Amino acid sequence: MKKIITKLNSFLVFLFISILSQTTFAQQVPLGQENLVQHLNEELSGELAKRNLEFISRLHRMRGSKDYKKATDFIQSKLQEYKLESIEIISIPADGKTMYGTQKSRMAWDVDFAELWEVEQQSGNWKHKIKVADWQSIPLVLAQDSESGEVTAQLVDIGTGTSEADYANKNIKGKLVLTASQPESVVSLAIEKYGAVGIISYAQNQVTAWYKENENLIRWGHLDGFAKTKTFAFMISLKQAREYQKRLKNDEVITLDAKVIANQHPGTYEILTAVIEGSDSKLKNEEIAFTCHLDHPRPGANDNASGCVAILEVARALKKLIDENKIERPKRTIRFIWSPEIEGTTALLNYRPELAENIKFNIHMDMVGGGPETKAIFHVSKSPQSISSFINDVAETFGDFVNKNSNDYASGINVKYPMVSVEGGKEPLHAVLGQFHMGSDFQVFSEGSFRIPSIYLHDWPDRYIHTNYDVPANIDPTKLKRSGFIGASSAYFLADFGNKNLPMLVDLMKLQVLKRTSLMLQNSLDLSLEEGKNMKHYFWVREMERFNSIIPFASRAIELRDDYSTFIKNLKTTVGQGQQLDLPHEKATTVYTRNSKIKGPMSVFGYDYFIDHFDSEKKTPQLFSYKGKRGSGSEYAYEALNFVNGKRTILEIRNLLSAEFGPIPLELVVEYLKDMSTINVIY
Repeated sequence: MKKIITKLNSFLVFLFISILSQTTFAQQVPLGQENLVQHLNEELSGELAKRNLEFISRLHRMRGSKDYKKATDFIQSKLQEYKLESIEIISIPADGKTMYGTQKSRMAWDVDFAELWEVEQQSGNWKHKIKVADWQSIPLVLAQDSESGEVTAQLVDIGTGTSEADYANKNIKGKLVLTASQPESVVSLAIEKYGAVGIISYAQNQVTAWYKENENLIRWGHLDGFAKTKTFAFMISLKQAREYQKRLKNDEVITLDAKVIANQHPGTYEILTAVIEGSDSKLKNEEIAFTCHLDHPRPGANDNASGCVAILEVARALKKLIDENKIERPKRTIRFIWSPEIEGTTALLNYRPELAENIKFNIHMDMVGGGPETKAIFHVSKSPQSISSFINDVAETFGDFVNKNSNDYASGINVKYPMVSVEGGKEPLHAVLGQFHMGSDFQVFSEGSFRIPSIYLHDWPDRYIHTNYDVPANIDPTKLKRSGFIGASSAYFLADFGNKNLPMLVDLMKLQVLKRTSLMLQNSLDLSLEEGKNMKHYFWVREMERFNSIIPFASRAIELRDDYSTFIKNLKTTVGQGQQLDLPHEKATTVYTRNSKIKGPMSVFGYDYFIDHFDSEKKTPQLFSYKGKRGSGSEYAYEALNFVNGKRTILEIRNLLSAEFGPIPLELVVEYLKDMSTINVIY
């Protein structure tokens, strides 16, 4: 097997060199964009982006809140200053009841006051002794969707607090509970069943190599925004929690005084948008949309003030270059959108369906400024395989361009476009190209209801995500400039793309196919012979789909399709054509159709359509917890629904999922899709 792979890789290298010698890709700048690259390098400012970030990071930008409105007003004022066009705030009512596709609108949440004190008795009265948490200083100390309350009560440690065993031999009625879990997960037992009056949580951050390393981090906490039982929860550091646990273990009585003034109320999803209008009367209704999410607790510098200011800087730079006649106004419109994460995007595309119709590509930025202290790895991620599009080749080639130039620059080599900011770092970017990740608004655009091809620019891991340490000091202006460049150059190329750019794009795509073929062969080594053949079969299908995605944007692509198809056939002959798996199951030939009246992903931020509509007495689908070789249960579930199109059988959907994320039992896909049909998402 190793000899075969070596021969195949040698052949791929030969093809790579042969194609390279026939194309213009020997030049440094991708896709013939020398003029664009030169002017973006000169105009994009990481420093200006960071100054805008410093203002936004002062605000506790929870959905529908006063500070969210201040952030929106600030960006709107900048858009006016930068002379953007068609600036608009779209206000979508959010009352906790109205549905927008798969999103139940969450009410706005505002806080006026929240403090937690340790107290002691003096002369028969409780006196404040040590301030533990103060919302005015660190808003993250109050869990999202906390309600007003005022209690003085003893503290009881309930560990995780998610099982009956955690409450054995403990009297928590009328007391505050200390838990390692997110507040919402202990409400049903601690508050509803056993009568606790409030929650103190030291839930830790997402698991990375730095998990629990910094005991001073305070994690963003959540309560269920739709819960019938209202309560409050404070978030404290692991260091503070361990101190309490030590004292409680020594039978010390700890009494805390908690006061919260906060409430949910009917509000709106405030979504800010502006455009650079296209110049072609026939094409200007086709849009390339930049998106980010504006909502987040303070400080939220990388997550996601960085994405907000990055697309703001792209808007400024492109508009200025157009106004100065340094670059032409593109044929298609470039739109910029600031919204609440996932829920706001789902609401928007359902509330304004013409936007979903007009947007042809999405460039999403969520966490794009993390400096070395964050330990971030930057990604230029692709659409899921349910949408094969040439947009990913475009973004990856600009990402590769920045990788190479920044690496050479850091190594002391003289390069023309190092893409650095005066006040920023000089490290190489080392962006990871072409993987698929879930986790932000782009997954709404790419979902099967809308099928808008997307790229997702983001940092992961980031050791300070969702904590009080996600501060502007950890943001690198150079990183902001580089991420802005990848987004801006990709968007401009797409907005102006047509027959004139076609030959160069097709040559690029051939090179990208060779890279993907090599990766596919490596991944197939971990599979059985049959599963490896299945992966190969769908790999070639997707590559032709990727080419066919060009045709609506460049009519002459039809003339080049036969040549491209021959290129793919030659690769098949060398690498192997592959074959679909044929697995026995009585439901294998069942075909489902998506319900066009229910648009959006099943699980969105703060609300889960599937759980809300599924029979609670039934067992949830096993697919949710399945772990594949390259995918999680949530990814399998997301893509399984995306692949439903009224034509594919369940067996074919299973085979597509296995090719993308690794083998999965057919019966899990059968069960999941059957459960989806019971709630009328598919039929």
